[in-house]
Amino acid sequence: MRTENGHDLRHHGDAEVRDDGGSLVDLAVNVRADTPPAWLREHIAGVLGGLAAYPDGRAARAAVAARHGLPAERVLLTAGAAEAFVLLARALKVRRPVVVHPQFTEPEAALRDAGHTVDRVLLREADGFRLGPAAVPEDADLVVIGNPTNPTSVLHPADAIASLARPGRVLVVDEAFMDAVPGERESLAGRVDVPGLVVLRSLTKTWGLAGLRIGYVLAAPETVEELERAQPLWPVSTPALAAAEACVGPRAVAEAAHAAHRVASDRAHLLAGLARFAPAGLRVVEPAQGPFLLIRLPRAATVRRRLRDLGYAVRRGDTFPGLDEEWLRLAVRDRTTVDGFLRALEQALHG
Repeated sequence: MRTENGHDLRHHGDAEVRDDGGSLVDLAVNVRADTPPAWLREHIAGVLGGLAAYPDGRAARAAVAARHGLPAERVLLTAGAAEAFVLLARALKVRRPVVVHPQFTEPEAALRDAGHTVDRVLLREADGFRLGPAAVPEDADLVVIGNPTNPTSVLHPADAIASLARPGRVLVVDEAFMDAVPGERESLAGRVDVPGLVVLRSLTKTWGLAGLRIGYVLAAPETVEELERAQPLWPVSTPALAAAEACVGPRAVAEAAHAAHRVASDRAHLLAGLARFAPAGLRVVEPAQGPFLLIRLPRAATVRRRLRDLGYAVRRGDTFPGLDEEWLRLAVRDRTTVDGFLRALEQALHG
C-alpha cells in the first residue's frame, strides 16, 4: 500500500470485487464487461502452441505503429499501461515531477516508489475538474495527465494539453480510455510536433484483457530507447503480443469505434437515470466523456456499503487526491445492468 496524505494510491477498482465481492455486479472496474469477444479469444488461443519460443514483438510493434501512422521506433510495447508508469519513473532523470489530479494514482505511486518527490496540481470541482494550463509549475520537467481522465471522465482539449509542452519537459498523457471516446477526438497519439510528448495507451479496457496485460508507449525514439533499457527481457508475453497485433488492426479499430458509440449511448442512459436523484443531493461531473462517471452524494460511504449488500460494487473515490469520501465512480454498463443498479441505488439512498 502506498498512502500519501491519507490517499491509498494503490487502491484500484478491482479491490471492490475481490474475495467477498466476487459475486457482485461490477460497476467498480473500468473494463468493459462483455469482452473479450469470441474472435479475439480464438485468436489468442491460436498462438498457445508456440509458447515454447521466446516472444517476438516485432510484428505487434509494427502493427501499433501503423495504426497511429508512426515509425516502429516510436513504439514501445508494455505489460499494460501500468508498466509504462514504472518505466518512466525509473528510467527518466527528472527533478520536479508533477501529477495533475484527480487522476489514476499509479503514476504518482510509481514515481514515489522510485524515490521522486512528487508535486500535485489539484483540479477543482468548481471548475468542472478542467485543466487550466497555468496551474502547472513552469519548472516542472515531468507532467502527467490523463485524457479522458480517470475518475472524472473529463476530456481535455488536445491543444490545452499540448500547450503544457516545454523544452526539457516530458509531457506524459495517459490515453488508456481514449478508444472509448467516439472519434478519439482530442487524442495526441500520432503527434510528432509536440516536444517531449509521451502518450500511453492500454488495450485492456475496451477489449477486456486486464488479465493479459498489454499496452504501449508512443514517444520520440530516444525516449523509447531509454524506457526499453529499463525493461526486463521479453516483458510482453506471446499471447499478449498476439492480442496487441489483433486489436490495432482495421477490423478491431472499427469494432472499437462502434463500441465507443454504444458506450456513449449507455452513459447517456445512466446519466438520465441518475438525474432523478438530484433532490437527494447526487451530483454528476459533466460533461462526461469516458466509460465511467464520477458522482458526489452525501453519505457516499454508507450508500456504497448498502449497494454492496444489495449486490452492486462501485468504486470509492476518496483514494484519489483531490477527492474525499463523498465521491464514487461508476463504470458505464449496458442498460439492463444500469436499470438494476438504479433500483438498488434508490433503496440504498432511502434505506
